[in-house]
Amino acid sequence: MRSRTRTGTGARTPNRRTAALALALAVGLGAAALTALPASAAADSVKVLYRTSAAGATTDQVEPWLKVVNNGAATVPLSQVRLRYYFKADTATAQYRFACSWAVKGCANITGTFGTLATPTATADRFLEISFGGGAGSLAPGADTGDMQLRFHRTDWQTLNQADDYSFDASRTAYGDFAKVTAKLGGATVWGTAPGGNTPDPTPTPTPTGPGPGPSGATLFDDFSYASHTDPALAAHGWSVRSDAGGPGVPGATWAPENVTFGTEAGNSVMNLETSTAGSGASTKHTEVLTRATKFKNGTYAARVKFADAPKYGPDGDRLVQTFFTINDLKAPMADDYAEYDFEYLPNGGWGEPANILYTTSWETYRPDPWEAVNAHSEVRTSYAGWHDLVLTIDGNAITYYVDGRPFGTHDARYLPERPMSINFNQWLIDLDGQPGSTARAYDQKVDYVLHVKDQVLTPAQVAAKVAAYRTAGTAFQDTVPNG
Repeated sequence: MRSRTRTGTGARTPNRRTAALALALAVGLGAAALTALPASAAADSVKVLYRTSAAGATTDQVEPWLKVVNNGAATVPLSQVRLRYYFKADTATAQYRFACSWAVKGCANITGTFGTLATPTATADRFLEISFGGGAGSLAPGADTGDMQLRFHRTDWQTLNQADDYSFDASRTAYGDFAKVTAKLGGATVWGTAPGGNTPDPTPTPTPTGPGPGPSGATLFDDFSYASHTDPALAAHGWSVRSDAGGPGVPGATWAPENVTFGTEAGNSVMNLETSTAGSGASTKHTEVLTRATKFKNGTYAARVKFADAPKYGPDGDRLVQTFFTINDLKAPMADDYAEYDFEYLPNGGWGEPANILYTTSWETYRPDPWEAVNAHSEVRTSYAGWHDLVLTIDGNAITYYVDGRPFGTHDARYLPERPMSINFNQWLIDLDGQPGSTARAYDQKVDYVLHVKDQVLTPAQVAAKVAAYRTAGTAFQDTVPNG
């Protein structure tokens, strides 16, 4: 296995392998959980500087460039900061998409989410909320983020009128203090004034960033209602349970189809992937389930996955990877038509991390030897033990990851897929160094359902509604996604 290395852009890069069925499997800005700061620490501790790079009354993209300055006396973690830029929607049904052109802190560490004001005014009924992942780091007293060259546009690319937008100021062509963009630090508003007395509450009401699910969207849905890994319906529905040898993970390990089982939990059918070891390569059994077809590209991907911090039996400490991802094959080193999009949870750390961490990673390409990678990733260092709703959307502009309905990371158009991919789940051990003992132990990763809607961007709420509709109708499986 390759150790985690740094790419040419300074991003940290997870290990990779050659996957089953000739898939080259490459293996993590997240929105860290907000915690309220004491008022004494939060007061007057950050301010916002603004300029516009698109000063016209009408434009195809709004371009608010921002800086956050720590004007307090204590270090400020950027993961505690949220900004809001307020604007008037061009029509009641208009939908918008966020992008980051460039940022000193890295666009991979900046997330944009749209919301609706509780009390609309003549100059604002929507807002763009900016949040930061753990990779953005902290600001020392007196320090600033440097440039954040942000932009947003209508999803239909119709012309925008920004002359009536609360937070737009055509005269601001150089950075200066700007109170019409608000900032929250932890639970307290510390900068700016919202329009019309609106309160910048901590949880925005999201507006759709793409079309709704629609009645005709080609869809894969599976509730994983199977008897066992040998159930003929599993293969008939397009799934392959890996049984060959090879990476990633512990040398000499095997991929054990018998460790993929099915049952029920909280009234829902679930698939369980068990990974086990007794401290040697020969005793190590990994698990993987993937679609045989590589026919999935743009659209929405979703799964409900149960991660585990502790083993089901035996001593804890193994460096484990629990995943939900899409991937195609690497045809040649650094081939630019490679694609992979990962959720990867490491409950006991690994790749240089000392403790639990969740990664999302968007891959453009890589070279296995000598190791070189082009990717963007987001990360949050905390426990994700338990059930989580994971949503990934890919359109013509960006890749966006959500965890439990909240944005986790957005990666830009450089990482969009050129070719279709498969859908995969696997669980494997990076090495045996985290728990070198020979006592048998095993870990579980569970999957409640998987959903893909071709060429349509769904919000997490729309995903939940669609899954609920399938279950209400008694539909355990559907695949209308065309091949090719």
